[in-house]
Amino acid sequence: MSYTAYSDSKPHTVKEAIIYARVSSAKQVSKGDGLNSQITRCAEYAKHHSYKVVAKFKDDVSGSLRKRNGMTDMLAFLKSKKNKQYVVIIDDLSRLARDFEVYLSLKRELIKAGAILESPSIEFGEDADSHFMEHMMAVVAQHQREKNAEQAKNRMRARVMNGYWVYRAPSGYKYERVEGRGKMLVRHEPLATAIQTALEGYASGRFQNYYEVMRYFEALPYFPRDGRGKIRFDNLERLVANPLYAGLIEHKRWEVSLRKAQHEGLVDAATYEKILARLQERPIAPERKDFNQDFILRGAIKCAGCGWQLTAAWSSGRSKKYAYYKCCKKGCASYGKSVARDKVEGAVEALMNELQPSRPIANIAEQVFRDAWVQMENKVDAMSKSSDKALKDCQKQIDSFLSRLVETENQTVANALEQKITKLERNKLLLAEKRAIRPKKRRPFDKSLRTAMTFLLNPRDCWVSGDSHARRAMLRLAFGGGLEYDLKSGVRTAQIAKSFQVIQGLKGEGSGEKLPNYLMVGGNGFEPLTLSV
Repeated sequence: MSYTAYSDSKPHTVKEAIIYARVSSAKQVSKGDGLNSQITRCAEYAKHHSYKVVAKFKDDVSGSLRKRNGMTDMLAFLKSKKNKQYVVIIDDLSRLARDFEVYLSLKRELIKAGAILESPSIEFGEDADSHFMEHMMAVVAQHQREKNAEQAKNRMRARVMNGYWVYRAPSGYKYERVEGRGKMLVRHEPLATAIQTALEGYASGRFQNYYEVMRYFEALPYFPRDGRGKIRFDNLERLVANPLYAGLIEHKRWEVSLRKAQHEGLVDAATYEKILARLQERPIAPERKDFNQDFILRGAIKCAGCGWQLTAAWSSGRSKKYAYYKCCKKGCASYGKSVARDKVEGAVEALMNELQPSRPIANIAEQVFRDAWVQMENKVDAMSKSSDKALKDCQKQIDSFLSRLVETENQTVANALEQKITKLERNKLLLAEKRAIRPKKRRPFDKSLRTAMTFLLNPRDCWVSGDSHARRAMLRLAFGGGLEYDLKSGVRTAQIAKSFQVIQGLKGEGSGEKLPNYLMVGGNGFEPLTLSV
C-alpha cells in the first residue's frame, strides 16, 4: 500500500508514537542516508494521522539479529511507561526484521510491552488474510536477505578465485582502488617492510619463535598497539603462515585452492615454504616469554642423561644468593642435582674459545666464504633454467591426475587424487617463481656479511662483549645441534654449525690432524650465510 492510501480509520485512540529505523551496517550510516529517509517517511505518516512523535530509535545491524541496541532501548522505554500505549511506526516490515522467527519474536515482545505496530507500507490487521499477507512479506524479507548474502558470497568467491583478497587487509597492507581491477591490496609502509623483515628472519632462523618476533616488533615505535600499549597477534602461525604475505591466496572454506594472487607479496613463495617447514621444527635456543637475563642458557641447554631442558633458579645461602642450573626430570640420574651457573656458562665460553680460529686460518676461511658467495650467485641462473623442465613435468603430472579424477567413481580415490593435485599445484607455484628469477646486482660480500664474518672469525670476542640477546643468537648460529650438560664430562654439543665445520676443516688440513666425522662438511656443502644471519 502506498503512502498516499493511508487508512484514516484506526481501531484505537493512541496519539503518541515512536519511530524505529534500521539499516544493515554502520557503513550505510556513514555513506548513505537510509536512516534519515526512513525517519522522514515515518514522520510523514505520523503527521498524517496526527500522532505526536515522542522518541526515535535507530539500529545499524543485520535484520537477522534479535539483539540490537536500538531495539533494546525501545523495549526498555515502552516497559518503563506502565499502562500507557504507543504506536511504533516502521518504514517497512523488513526494517523490523529480515528473519521470519526473529520478526515474530520481536512483534510479540512489542505488543506485550504495549506497542501498536503500524507502517506506511502495510496495514496490520487481525483477520486471516491480513495475517497471511504479513507473514508472506516477512518470509519474502528473509528470502531477500538470504539471496543477497548468497549472491555476495558468490561474487566474493569468484573474486578470490581471480586472485583478489576480499576481507580486511592484513597488517602491512591497505586497500587502494586500481583502475580496471577494483580495490586490491598494496604495501602499507613502514609496516610492510617491518613484517617482511620478520618473515624473512623467521624463515632464516634469525627469529626462533613468537616471542622473538614480538620483541622485534616492540622495538618499532610505529608498529600498531592496542589500548594498553601492547602488540598482539593471536599466535605466531597466524602471522607468519599467512599466504597473502607470499603473494598467494587460498580460501579452504570456499574450496579455493592455493594460487597466485594479484597483489605483490612481501616475501617470495620459497621463503613461505621455509616458514611452513620451520613451524614444524623445534626451535633452537628460543626466546622465552619469561626470559631471565640472569640465566642466558635457560631453554638452550639440555640434560645429557634424559634430554630435558635444564631449569635455572637462584638459591639463598646464609649470606648471599647462588645461581644454579639443574635437571627436574624425575627418574633421571641427574634429577635434582644442581650445577653452579658460572661453571656451566664458563664451559660454554670455553667452547666458543675452541671455535676461535687463528689469524692465518681466519684469512683462509674468509676467502673460502667469498668463493662460496660467488658460486651461490652463479647458481641462480642455472636454477632458473632447470626449473623450466621441472615445471613442464609438474604440469604433465597434474594433467594425468585430472584425467584419472574425471574417470574415477570411487570417492576415496577421488579425494586422494585431489590431494595430490593440490600438492602439485603448490610445487608449480614455487617452480614458476624459480623460473622467473633472474641474476640481479647483489650487494658486495663485505656489506652483506660483515656482521656474520665478524662472528664466525671472532666467536670468543663476540660472546664476551655481546649482550644477553646477542649471546642467544650466537648459541643458535654456533651450535645448531644444541647443547647438553653432563655431570661428569660437562658441556657438549652434538654438532657445530656447518660454517664452523668449514673453518675447523681448514684447521685440520693445516695441522694434519684428523677431524671427527661430525666436523666434516657433507657433499651438499653448507647453507649460504644469508640464510643464517
